[in-house]
Amino acid sequence: MFMGSYDHSLDAKGRVIIPSKFRETLGQRFVIAKSLDPCLCVYDSAAWERFEQKLARLPYNTSQQRQIVRFFMSTAEMVEPDKQGRILIPQKLRAHAHIEKNVILMGVGARIEIWDPETFEASGFSDDINEIAGELLGNGFEI
Repeated sequence: MFMGSYDHSLDAKGRVIIPSKFRETLGQRFVIAKSLDPCLCVYDSAAWERFEQKLARLPYNTSQQRQIVRFFMSTAEMVEPDKQGRILIPQKLRAHAHIEKNVILMGVGARIEIWDPETFEASGFSDDINEIAGELLGNGFEI
């Protein structure tokens, strides 16, 4: 499980350091892919395989299935960190997430999200968090 949030910057080549706490769980090879949100997701190999299997179980005869598979699979990249713990974020993925220089890497359970800080702030996710929590978790949910 991934938790926590880290602020980093891309270097001139488009690489970012994956925090050591995340690398320990991710292993030597992992996948970076687009998210439905304007961010990127990083999955360890096992989580990516489960995700691929879910996509494969969708009925192929619908255009929606083909579109969603193309959305995720066509730009997903298997990556390996270098000796400094950096990975290259391909330009097509940086463009999807509006990433230019600074990033936030945040653990969100089974995956890591990589956000451009301004895009994350503009998403306004916390504006309605109490309403969202009440709707999705119910009144009896306790941490």
